[in-house]
Amino acid sequence: MACAASTESGAATGFDPGRPHRLSPGVSLRPERFGALVYDFTTRRLSFLKTTELVAVVRELENQPDVHSALTETGVPAEQHPRYLEALAGLHDKGTIRLRD
Repeated sequence: MACAASTESGAATGFDPGRPHRLSPGVSLRPERFGALVYDFTTRRLSFLKTTELVAVVRELENQPDVHSALTETGVPAEQHPRYLEALAGLHDKGTIRLRD
């Protein structure tokens, strides 16, 4: 299963999955059959979340104390957590998700 977002992979600078995160306030998700369109109103950048499972994780971040809990709550199998964490690190690097206060 591919769960990657359409962001480029790279060093996940500053992404700490042990801390609370959320969708950035200036970012909108539009549900699509394949996942979601992501529009950043600040940068005017359009990107994609390529699976509905990743969309569920991104939405659940708001309700959980850390990223690991969001993965567990949405039913992502433990063996797939590294792939999701890589995708979420990419979303963090692009400003799609951010640390929650």
